[in-house]
Amino acid sequence: MFDSIRAAAAEVAAGARHLRIRHDRIAAFAASLPLTSAPTGLDPALHYVEPERDPEGTAAFVLTLDSVNFGSGWFPAVFGPQASGYAEVAGALAGHFRTGGTPTAAALARLDGTGAAALTGLDPRNPDARALADLFARALNDLGRLVEAGHGGRFLGLVEAAGGSAEALVQSLRRMPLFEDVADWRGRRVPFLKRAQIAVADLALAFGGRGPGRFADAGRLTIFADNLVPHVLRHDGLLDYSPDLAARIDRGEPIPAGSEEEVEIRAAAVHAVELMRAALGDAVTSVQLDHILWNRGESGGYRRWPRHATRSVFY
Repeated sequence: MFDSIRAAAAEVAAGARHLRIRHDRIAAFAASLPLTSAPTGLDPALHYVEPERDPEGTAAFVLTLDSVNFGSGWFPAVFGPQASGYAEVAGALAGHFRTGGTPTAAALARLDGTGAAALTGLDPRNPDARALADLFARALNDLGRLVEAGHGGRFLGLVEAAGGSAEALVQSLRRMPLFEDVADWRGRRVPFLKRAQIAVADLALAFGGRGPGRFADAGRLTIFADNLVPHVLRHDGLLDYSPDLAARIDRGEPIPAGSEEEVEIRAAAVHAVELMRAALGDAVTSVQLDHILWNRGESGGYRRWPRHATRSVFY
């Protein structure tokens, strides 16, 4: 499966009409990255991480968070243009786990938009926040039903059923419609599976790569294709966008989900990072590079420029 993601991204990047990878800059850029800055755990200020004391709650938190780990196209209207929507949602959810306890799978299966808004810190009086909360409720309903029906209500049961295989867990998660992140590009199926993959990576970080967080094939994960990594690569000179696409993004014009442009942006980011990994002699994983680039985009001057805005349930 991970090979198919890489192969599709390479094919799209090679045939893209709306952007191109600057291959001549890959090696130097990769060599300049601070590889030792890749995280070794989840930030406890934003995440509920209690692997020793509460492994079930820790697994539940990661799976719940990554079920709603989307909404970048709504975030400027919901939290303001300079806020980190991810941090807002993760922090609110972690606060609920700390003070209100772990929601049961049955409760998630019955959750409505009002409950999802309360759980994730969204203001239901804001129409954009309410629309996002309704989508969050759908995602959490799916998770609750999957855990309740297939794993006896145990979130750890869903993780353990994968038998330490990242691919098996991704395949289980993509049974939920809002995790099935597969696009069409000129008749070619292009899988990204961003949120399913990041759930595996987050479990590994939450459990320190041990027990429920140990996945023998974790090194096969790709980057988590969203709108921040390509934004960083564009402004660092690794991706050249066509004048039309660049102007549309800079104006804040929405780039429709599943459009040729949007698929090419995500695929080019995936392939560019694979080229960086190869240039570094595979001394670092794609996931580590994703974390480095994502954190780079959350700091410095990258917020001065708009990223591509897409309202998608996949990022």
